[in-house]
Amino acid sequence: MERMKPKAVFMAFGTKGDVYPLSAIAAAFACEQKQYEVILVTHSAHQSLSSHLAEKHVEYCPVSSPPVLSADQNNDLEGLNCQLGKEDLSFSLQKKKITQDHRQECYSLIERIFGDGPTLDDIDINKFKQEVKCMVIEELYLMLQEGWSLAESFCVHCVVAAPYVVPYSAPATFESQFERELPLLSKYLTGAPSGKESAVVYDWEIDVIHWMWPLFTENWGSWRNDNLHLSSCPFTDPVTGIPTWHRRPQSPLVMYGFSKEVVECPAYWPLKVRVCGFWFPPIEWQFTCKRCKEISVCCSSGGQYATDDLCLSHLELHNFIKTNPVFVGLSSIGSMGFLKDPHAFVSVLQTVLNTTRYRFILFTAGYEPLESIVRKLAVEESSDQKKWNEDCVPLFNGQLFCFFGSLPYTWLFKQCAAVIHHGGSGTTAAALQAGTPQVVCPFMLDQFYWAERMHWLGVSPEPLSRNHLVPDKNDETSIQEAAQVLSKAIHDALSSRVKARAAEISRRISLEDGVSEAIKCLKEELGIN
Repeated sequence: MERMKPKAVFMAFGTKGDVYPLSAIAAAFACEQKQYEVILVTHSAHQSLSSHLAEKHVEYCPVSSPPVLSADQNNDLEGLNCQLGKEDLSFSLQKKKITQDHRQECYSLIERIFGDGPTLDDIDINKFKQEVKCMVIEELYLMLQEGWSLAESFCVHCVVAAPYVVPYSAPATFESQFERELPLLSKYLTGAPSGKESAVVYDWEIDVIHWMWPLFTENWGSWRNDNLHLSSCPFTDPVTGIPTWHRRPQSPLVMYGFSKEVVECPAYWPLKVRVCGFWFPPIEWQFTCKRCKEISVCCSSGGQYATDDLCLSHLELHNFIKTNPVFVGLSSIGSMGFLKDPHAFVSVLQTVLNTTRYRFILFTAGYEPLESIVRKLAVEESSDQKKWNEDCVPLFNGQLFCFFGSLPYTWLFKQCAAVIHHGGSGTTAAALQAGTPQVVCPFMLDQFYWAERMHWLGVSPEPLSRNHLVPDKNDETSIQEAAQVLSKAIHDALSSRVKARAAEISRRISLEDGVSEAIKCLKEELGIN
């Protein structure tokens, strides 16, 4: 029988900023390694990716779980409540149910893809962040242990990839407790194999913290045991629980999608870590307007780049960008439940505009409550709605331009005076590449790391507190206080010192090609010439 193509499956879950970097690697891998059948598994909410991936010969394989789930998304959970026969289902039970369904759906997909035999060469897993707040559910989707366990179950080579820093570490007592509870496994992992250098011992000691600690933060052990019929802990026999002394499995290769110029390398990372540089998706993926994409994306000998032109329908947007505005965007923060009062947020921006000469371009990121407020204010301000484009709404005498679509950040930010954002890894990377000063207001998880890191690098002032950008109350005192803090932060970001530092960092990282470096690491790991 004719041999089937080897398969490479990339699994990426979460928001657009989490999924697009891994999608870029999948596309690049498929273009270079045409002997592979490349598949991307992600949420059905990222359906817009499917056509882009198809052009790169990547199969889009969706799962039904949502990218994010906030506690106030009651409408989306009505069916789940009815299904379970409970009128008031707690958030923890909602999470548990969705987690179970997601894991089962992922298992079924991997089983279907690899069920014909061990034809797979690689599975690339989007390593997920650990939960610290119950308000938002990001972590139920394929944390590295879940993907690693699936790969182990199907005897698949596993590579872990992450476009962000995972800001968690085990408690100080974990290693001693692990050694006490699982002495044989601890000895197995921390003891150097015969003939190996002592450095190997250090590597395995770090592995205990890096790979084992997350197993105890969720019910990974029971899922591995009950559903995958594996041992609760990796590296052990599923029947006896004794370490597999007859073989020493290597820890997975870990690839991080950020620049060495930006992130220091913590000592607790395993030795098999590769810091590649930022993973930027192709420019043509980031236009919501097809006509703008056709006009702006041009081919060159070195690849594709974006010109300064947009289509005639977005001429007003094109002209506004030429004024060198300050960008404001919070990406998926609204859908995660953090933007409880969009009107207060817009009021803060309006107050800043009333007292300064700044001009803002606001990206709504498809958050309907914010877009609804924008349209309402526009109607109150002007009765002539015919001149509006459906996705472009000017406010406050043209000082605030609201855009409901998307443009490539790496292209847009070069034309902005500063970037005000939530600290997401993708937005941070784009601002760094553009050499544009930043004002960062973190809300959760790795956003706090990026906010602090940008300040340490000197490309932004001190991070904003949440209530200084999105106050919970829309009263005059709260709005005035937030506007004063935001105005000062913008002023500090536009200082000559911060501008020079941002330009310097941009020059350094411009020499990197994160996607190409990631492909190189994958090829080395898989033994591809």
